[in-house]
Amino acid sequence: MLGLLLQWFLSALALMIVARIVPGFYLEGLWPALVAALVIGLLNATIGFILKIVTLPLSLLTLGIFLLVINALMILLASSIVKGFRVYGFFPAFWGAVVLAILGLLIRAFTQA
Repeated sequence: MLGLLLQWFLSALALMIVARIVPGFYLEGLWPALVAALVIGLLNATIGFILKIVTLPLSLLTLGIFLLVINALMILLASSIVKGFRVYGFFPAFWGAVVLAILGLLIRAFTQA
């Protein structure tokens, strides 16, 4: 349970870092970041999972790069749901997904070491 809470907090922290790096990606504080991290996780576990199965051939053809498009769409959807979290357009969402993927790799590398 503690590991899940730590992962949630680190995901929110990663969103806050992305908001500082990517233009068009805005968070109004820690609480919206925590809620956005939770909503993005839930969206990826439901709608995102279904989309990833449906678009599997396209993802294989693009060597997984299309997964970033799906993640960007989940980020855009979350920004329309969570108050205090705004992403203005697809390209900020796409670059946010790229940075989040890199940060996720780094977080997993440090938390599993």
